[in-house]
Amino acid sequence: MAFKPMPLLFAFLLLIASSNGDSNTAPGAFPHGKILSPPPPVNASSPTAPYPPTQVTPPPPPPPAKAPSPPPPVKLPPSPPAAGKQPPPPSPPPAKKPPVPAPPVSPPKNTADCVPLCQVRCKLHSRQNVCLRACTTCCLRCKCVPPGQYGNLDKCGKCYANMTTRGGRRKCP
Repeated sequence: MAFKPMPLLFAFLLLIASSNGDSNTAPGAFPHGKILSPPPPVNASSPTAPYPPTQVTPPPPPPPAKAPSPPPPVKLPPSPPAAGKQPPPPSPPPAKKPPVPAPPVSPPKNTADCVPLCQVRCKLHSRQNVCLRACTTCCLRCKCVPPGQYGNLDKCGKCYANMTTRGGRRKCP
């Protein structure tokens, strides 16, 4: 492919070299005849007058800046009531009830139980099929899938968190 333009280039170079290599002319003389002098300049009618200069008016000066208005007067809070009356002590905040623990989720028993949990887990994954396959494997072995799309590995214990591939990477999404 690289040699296709080479014959064309060689022919062009040969043509140029043979046309300039005439031995009938003296060295330094122009081989193709007499050199013509440039034509004399043509005097045109008197040049037209340039356009009259336009006067540029400077932009008007900006209006003078207004002095800032004084800040509004600060109102003082009312003075405390007489010392004779004691206000009642603030009532203690209502006691917070401890959060109700979520009912324990029954662990998945087969692949059909793992699939919906893994679909939630792998919803945002870039490669969903790969994620679903790994998640289902981890679900069947560890009987658990962490809640949410990412993280929360501690919810399923060491089995899910520490399962790795042969290369040492985490296996469970």
